[in-house]
Amino acid sequence: MAQPLVKKDDDRDDEADYSPFLGIEKGAVLQEARVFNDPQLDARRCSQVITKLLYLLNQGETFTKIEATEVFFAVTKLFQSRDIGLRRMVYLMIKELSPSADEVIIVTSSLMKDMNSKTDMYRANAIRVLCRITDGTLLTQIERYLKQAIVDKNPVVASAALVSGIHLLQTNPEIVKRWSNEVQEAVQSRAALVQFHALALLHQIRQNDRLAVSKLVTSLTKGTVRSPLAQCLLIRYTSQVIRESAGNTQTGDRPFYDYLEGCLRHKAEMVIFEAARAITELNGVTNRELTPAITVLQLFLSSSKPVLRFAAVRTLNKVAMTHPMAVTNCNIDMESLISDQNRSIATLAITTLLKTGNESSVDHLMKQITNFMSDIADEFKIVVVEAIRSLCLKFPLKYRALMNFLSNILREEGGFEYKKAIVDSIVILIRDIPDAKESGLLHLCEFIEDCEFTYLSTQILHFLGIEGPKTSDPSKYIRYIYNRVHLENATVRASAVSTLAKFGAMVDSLKPRIFVLLRRCLFDSDDEVRDRATLYLNTLGGDGSVVETDKDVKEFLFGSLDVPLVNLETSLKHYEPSEEPFDINSVPREIKSQPLAEKKAPGKKPTGLAAPPSGPVSTVDAYEKLLSSIPEFASFGKLFKSSAPVELTEAETEYAVNVVKHIFDSHIVFQYNCTNTIPEQLLENVTVIVDAAEAEEFSEVASKPLRSLPYDTPGQTFVAFEKPGGVPAVGKFSNILRFIVKEVDPSTGEAEEDGVEDEYQLEDLEVVAADYVLKVPVSNFRNAWESMGPDCERVDEYGLGPRENLAEAVNAVINLLGLQPCEGTEVVPSNSRSHACLLSGVYIGNVKVLVRLSFGIDSSKEVAMKLAVRSEDETVSDAIHEIVASG
Repeated sequence: MAQPLVKKDDDRDDEADYSPFLGIEKGAVLQEARVFNDPQLDARRCSQVITKLLYLLNQGETFTKIEATEVFFAVTKLFQSRDIGLRRMVYLMIKELSPSADEVIIVTSSLMKDMNSKTDMYRANAIRVLCRITDGTLLTQIERYLKQAIVDKNPVVASAALVSGIHLLQTNPEIVKRWSNEVQEAVQSRAALVQFHALALLHQIRQNDRLAVSKLVTSLTKGTVRSPLAQCLLIRYTSQVIRESAGNTQTGDRPFYDYLEGCLRHKAEMVIFEAARAITELNGVTNRELTPAITVLQLFLSSSKPVLRFAAVRTLNKVAMTHPMAVTNCNIDMESLISDQNRSIATLAITTLLKTGNESSVDHLMKQITNFMSDIADEFKIVVVEAIRSLCLKFPLKYRALMNFLSNILREEGGFEYKKAIVDSIVILIRDIPDAKESGLLHLCEFIEDCEFTYLSTQILHFLGIEGPKTSDPSKYIRYIYNRVHLENATVRASAVSTLAKFGAMVDSLKPRIFVLLRRCLFDSDDEVRDRATLYLNTLGGDGSVVETDKDVKEFLFGSLDVPLVNLETSLKHYEPSEEPFDINSVPREIKSQPLAEKKAPGKKPTGLAAPPSGPVSTVDAYEKLLSSIPEFASFGKLFKSSAPVELTEAETEYAVNVVKHIFDSHIVFQYNCTNTIPEQLLENVTVIVDAAEAEEFSEVASKPLRSLPYDTPGQTFVAFEKPGGVPAVGKFSNILRFIVKEVDPSTGEAEEDGVEDEYQLEDLEVVAADYVLKVPVSNFRNAWESMGPDCERVDEYGLGPRENLAEAVNAVINLLGLQPCEGTEVVPSNSRSHACLLSGVYIGNVKVLVRLSFGIDSSKEVAMKLAVRSEDETVSDAIHEIVASG
């Protein structure tokens, strides 16, 4: 059911200042919890304290074992209170604390007493708590009570037992499966929620048996389900059976289709919509089968409820992608939704109409959409623009109306993404509809006169230079292009110069005029503009020099550059001015697979893959591609992790070297990124001699030397070690850079034939436990922690010694473990005496790890920490504790 809308106050942002939980600390709340021990219990006060404790727990705060035990025992004393509200808070608190096995015994008797109480509220909540904190042994003792609760006359009690069964099915499936008879009986309950939960549990019990699920659906589709919620669930199960039915794809017969069609006549709107949606999503659905579903969705379009209108138009929008003709009958109703107050509904209606409209309705649609566009946000406008582009490609004869519409909205207010969507659409239409070329180009020319986005202006000019000379009257675009040279910034001016040159190369009649315009550009204030004008005049012969052949000119202006820009840039940087002109054929055509590490300079870090990349390409993917291309390392398997670069030399030294550690399951590869900073030297046969005397579990298996290391040209050499598979082996490695030095003649740049063998001492390198942990965040830590379960949990406490403050201790532990902080818990408020930190990641072997850290600092600045680890493997949980213990 739709929730009522709440008016947003102007000062809503200030509500945080009045939060009752603002600034509460665990220590103060634990002091308040002493109220639980008062002889005369104040129910209201006790409820307030429990609320604060629950808030702390839900914010990720963790209690030490002593604190949790004290709170737990204090809370159990509240069972003596007869206040119903307080009793419900007690149930919540016990469930959140998740007491240990020896502590559960203390409350078991009280909970079992409540489970047999005459107060239904007590019974329902006691069942939920018992099933949450109990183990398999106790579960067998209360199984009889749970079976009785499932068929209890009170729907709240029955639902509590069924929901508990859904949760217990994950941990104790064999016990829950014995409840099938009782659950089957609950499916026949007259209570809507009980029937819903019973059907969900019964399906989960049988979900691994396709035949059993089919029989369940067969029996229930005969009309025994009354609850609308359960009916929606049954429709989904029925759709699943239809999808999995072999006859569906072989003979075209659809078992249970009649049931889905019958649900279209149900009195509950949610059931009608669920059935209609299920029918529209059937594989290979025919128009005959779609008709009844489309009919009810059409009725929803005129509903007074926004949620029904939105659901119907969204479903019809999806259907229009595959069966546009089936939705055509709804067009009149959808046209009325164009003016709907809900902009999402209006946008979906328009895009659906654009998908289903015919050629004769295009003009009518354009008039309606024009008034609509000014009222919606850019994100909705982009959807409409893309739909109009598709419509124009569908009905190319209507290009004028659609092109004019795109042109008009192009000149209206809007952000970059919206304007780019329009420009892209016009470009596509120009390319795919020949008759639209000239009008489309003129629309783009008119747009760049007022365009505020440099990127769009340059892209339009580039496209204009390719398509403009091919039109019947190219001269009419020259004025628009040349105006950009006077009225725009330097980037656009430079692009306009290039576009003029393309017109001069393609249209002989325009060449004299282009020469005049290019000569005027020689006096521009920007170097790039002047350089381009000079280059193109020389290329076209406008400066009186001998012009290149027509083929060469067109190849230069329109041909694609067949060398990587990175290689061209590198070659140009190393080109020394001489009588010999720069030869583009000397530029390597292949991109170097080895990542670059730039020359070290004060305050400047190496770039390339030797440092975190600034581009969109994944560092891990690039490293993996690089290593797999090297035969010596290709058999090492999938790369688990690559570390950040570790500097092995000081700044301003003769040779700059850093290393990246690549971690595999049974191997580790050291990638040494080297740079020669001495212009008069050429280094050859560069290797790193690695001594693993202090890393006993590692044995060297391969190395790849670097043949040549010229001045200021980064290069890489590799050394690979084998280690025990899946084990976080650690150790220290000493490194010596060994090479042959050859003197270089500064005047000729030639190196001497004979060289001298030399070596250079590098810093030691350590492989630490954090190298075997990958930072992987989780979106909801609490849910991830609960779903992981306590089976592989390990908890212990550690003393971290004296620290300046709590933030220093938190950062030290995070760096030691190498895990990803979650939910901003790495930030420690100033002057805090306690703090909770949440970490997540993946351990080598692809084992998920979650960590809860609780810190406390006393007056002498001694820091204590509680470490709780949950993972998918108990040995990994132990390994995380070992890292802290040995760190």
